[in-house]
Amino acid sequence: MGYAIGIDLGGTKVLSALINKETGEVVSSAKKKTKKDKGPTRIIEKIIESIQEVMDASYVPKTQIESIGIGAAGQVDRENGILLSAPNLDCFNLELKKILEKEFSIPTFVGNDVEIATLGEIKFGAGKGCKNLVCVFVGTGVGSGIVLNGKLYTGSTGTAGEIGHIVVDYGGRQCGCGAMGCLEAYASRLAIEKRITGALKKGRNSVILDYLEDGKPISSSMIKKSLEQGDELVTQALDEASEYLSAGLASVINFINPELIILGGGLIDAIDYFYNKTILKAHVKALPIPASKIQFKKAQLGDFSGVIGAAFLSEK
Repeated sequence: MGYAIGIDLGGTKVLSALINKETGEVVSSAKKKTKKDKGPTRIIEKIIESIQEVMDASYVPKTQIESIGIGAAGQVDRENGILLSAPNLDCFNLELKKILEKEFSIPTFVGNDVEIATLGEIKFGAGKGCKNLVCVFVGTGVGSGIVLNGKLYTGSTGTAGEIGHIVVDYGGRQCGCGAMGCLEAYASRLAIEKRITGALKKGRNSVILDYLEDGKPISSSMIKKSLEQGDELVTQALDEASEYLSAGLASVINFINPELIILGGGLIDAIDYFYNKTILKAHVKALPIPASKIQFKKAQLGDFSGVIGAAFLSEK
């Protein structure tokens, strides 16, 4: 095995890295902010900049880079390398494969962002050696990757694993996808942020006000610091999110009956309270027999799970 560039294109950032495919080592990396209000052209510019930085910072010649893999926060056409729909990025029908192959003359492969994070975790992380598992990542949105009999399952249209769009409250809050009552509208970091900011606008007091900066979103670290000070509003927002997320996980346990569920993303990594409460509730809500066998683990590769997994998209 040689080297590959892996790219994780999320709702707020693009992270690129050169990966040693034999060891999973991150040789070099670069991170850029994705500002969706600037449009798809700006996002493409940031992807290209990050790839060039990664190549310039490494000791690996371009001739040894076998492929570029990119996972995007949305629905993709894997065969043609097109990002079909990414509401959190405001990108639609973006021809990533065509654009990047023209720029770098390196074979390029496209997948979903949670799909690549799942590949990373089964190659070198919490899912290594497990044949039947589901990875759920909680970030700007909520997504999952499904592994059955040791292989990633993507479904007939390539969109399997959209746990964030399970309807948990018919006719409820509007989701970024346009539908009403999706899990993502209740359990994502963005949903928690909206819950907190909505309460603040109505005059609710919270210590999170001490950490807010004009124009910047509420981060997982801000939520963690406020929770540690016993803030009532933040605690209530996390409790509500864990209630809904655990219901979604219970449905996964009942329907797919995996051996393992891996949970990752900024909220999970930063806040043990949220993770522990969610898995406790999921055990209670799931059917007793599958619940008795399910294991939960935190994702082990952190920010690099996606870029490591993306490096292996060419092998799927």
